[in-house]
Amino acid sequence: MIRFGIVGTNWITERFIAAGRQHEDFKVTAVYSRSEEKGQAFTKKHQLQLAFTDINEMATHDEIDAVYIASPNALHAEQALLFMENGKHVLCEKPFASNSKDVLHMIKKAEEKGVVLMEAMKSTFMPNFLTVKENLHKIGPIRSYFSSSCRYSPFYDDLKNGSLPNLFNPALSGGALMDLGVYTIAPLVALLGRPTTIQTTGTILESGVDGQGHMLLDYGEIKASVMFSCITNSYLPTEIIGEKGTIVVHHISSPKKAEIQYPDGTSEDISRQQEYDPMYYEIAEFIQLIQTNKQQSTINTWENSIITMEILDQARRQMGVPTN
Repeated sequence: MIRFGIVGTNWITERFIAAGRQHEDFKVTAVYSRSEEKGQAFTKKHQLQLAFTDINEMATHDEIDAVYIASPNALHAEQALLFMENGKHVLCEKPFASNSKDVLHMIKKAEEKGVVLMEAMKSTFMPNFLTVKENLHKIGPIRSYFSSSCRYSPFYDDLKNGSLPNLFNPALSGGALMDLGVYTIAPLVALLGRPTTIQTTGTILESGVDGQGHMLLDYGEIKASVMFSCITNSYLPTEIIGEKGTIVVHHISSPKKAEIQYPDGTSEDISRQQEYDPMYYEIAEFIQLIQTNKQQSTINTWENSIITMEILDQARRQMGVPTN
């Protein structure tokens, strides 16, 4: 049984607990919130043992084996380092940190302390992404990759009305690329690795972060194109385009269906049944790593997290967005 502490009391931590409780070796014992009132309410709702308003106290508590970090992006590295320093395993939400320098620091600490560190990019563990990897050979030489992650955020209305939500706060490493664009980049890195060059353009909002953007990534004979937005909607699927066929992936941030369209007009449904909540698969991987004394995933590898973060760094610099 792995005893988890939760950092944050938002909607994603609610989903994390629901998904984790589908695993027989998952147990949540504690939550951290800056607000005592929110922490106590969360504890009562989910029947937890402990609530902390002092994160340093939580980091040293012996009723916690691992933590799930779902705080604002800019706090990821600082909090991950604190917990790892105290011997806790860390599953940290995407994007892994504010920049690649922080990611490297986190990895160094994990190596030093002998703990598990993994980025919680759920999509790359899900059955309908794994089936894409296994069926790539059917489409022949890959020529193109296209992916879109665009969803109008209600927080954009708040921004236009004069407030500064976390999503659009440059001090918290906000913006469309960090929030949604990463969902198009991480699968690309998982499939193709590091691009040779990238070119990015974006729409910068009055708060100083990107509201939307487009990126071209060059892999030599393979060309990739992605778009991301928190201020508009798009309903396009992801396509991996080869000479002998095209793999179409629906909802890249949480793949629900995958199929191959062939040049002769036929198609093949390569989808797999998804038995569990989308977040279950990353949790199962993380627990297995702890139980088998392995420090990093073979799917969400440290190298993939570094490459993804370096792409995000370069893209934000090209758009004129601070990388903190």
